[in-house]
Amino acid sequence: MKVLVIGGGGREHALAWRLSLGASVSQVHVAPGNAGTALEPNVANLSIAVDDFAKLAEFAREEGVDLTIVGPEAPLVGGLADYFNAQGLRCFGPSRAAAQLEGSKAFAKGFLQRHGIPTATSETFADLAAAKAYVRAQGAPIVIKADGLAAGKGVVVAQSLTEAETALQAMLSGDAFGDAGRRVVVEEFLEGEEASFIALCDGHLALPLASSQDHKAAYDGDRGLNTGGMGAYSPTPVVDDSMHERIMERIVQPTLAGMASEGAPYLGFLYVGLMVTPSGAAKVIEFNCRLGDPEAQPIMMRLRSDLAAVCAKALDEGLEGASLDWDARAALGVVMAAEGYPGAYAKGEAITGLDAVGGERCKAFHAGTRMDGESVVTNGGRVLCVVGLGDTVADAQAEAYAAVAGIDWRNVRYRFDIGHRAIAREKRF
Repeated sequence: MKVLVIGGGGREHALAWRLSLGASVSQVHVAPGNAGTALEPNVANLSIAVDDFAKLAEFAREEGVDLTIVGPEAPLVGGLADYFNAQGLRCFGPSRAAAQLEGSKAFAKGFLQRHGIPTATSETFADLAAAKAYVRAQGAPIVIKADGLAAGKGVVVAQSLTEAETALQAMLSGDAFGDAGRRVVVEEFLEGEEASFIALCDGHLALPLASSQDHKAAYDGDRGLNTGGMGAYSPTPVVDDSMHERIMERIVQPTLAGMASEGAPYLGFLYVGLMVTPSGAAKVIEFNCRLGDPEAQPIMMRLRSDLAAVCAKALDEGLEGASLDWDARAALGVVMAAEGYPGAYAKGEAITGLDAVGGERCKAFHAGTRMDGESVVTNGGRVLCVVGLGDTVADAQAEAYAAVAGIDWRNVRYRFDIGHRAIAREKRF
């Protein structure tokens, strides 16, 4: 089949690469893609923006695309799946109504409360004075979240009341995240360890992907501003077999049942961001209506199944009886970023050393890159995610960082401690 992947980041490179290896796939197109997808065998880029629904649909129709998979959240929240489906084009991704789980944190919190799904206590505010009064009553630490889409950066874990009030002022004034922050969710701070749990859904059934753990903070030791993610690994030991079953039973399946009962069946990738507390409880921190980034990169590195065939099955008869095959090894991805990210950063820096990365145990997935003639140059804040495979997380980490050491551009930066929680566990046991 012919497959169209919509998006241009690291997640989309990983998706396009894995899809292109499937026996059911003859060609993958990516709109708009990046330098990495431009260089992949059997993958071609399209100069169409992710929000140009008409041109995307026109291409899919004229090219005879059999399956479209949407990578980023913005077009899904904007209704791209509905637009395609209305024209008889097969699109794997949630409807606009279902994508509210990510598009509005206030909607997500209300949904969780309505259906008794475990999550942190919270309140939603549009009024600055009321929000500040609530924060003062609750105390710090406390979590401030912009209601709308903010590219993974709209969350402040405030360690003091001053920090919390500054975040509220910045968001509700519209200066920090524009319309996305004109309403905020103020949430209880949860102690524990975060995990990412992603499932492939057909509206009623969920097929879980391998577990993973992201690293949101900009700097080593989980310090600094929140980013879109500075690295991830899979699987995460905090999600053992027992925890996996509890997450499916108490969170994923009730979410699908709840969305169906509210008239918005969830079809697509459902990302559940979790906090696993010291008592062993799993609580929902957030929903995303797509694969995580950078979690997708190590997950796709481990996946051995024909992904397009499974997505097509979800669209057709459903996922009953479907399964996924995984490499037993761990995968770990290190994000190489431009200096200044998640703030201002330079673009157009020439990248060297990419030709030396490859083989069965390591791959560099491109995110913020573009071709400049025959050269690959930086074109974003998160530029690459270099993924290594290993028998343990420590082995995968060593593989990834060995490859990272050979790649360079002016003012590159990255964290040196991706996977530190899992590796600490491995050393204990």
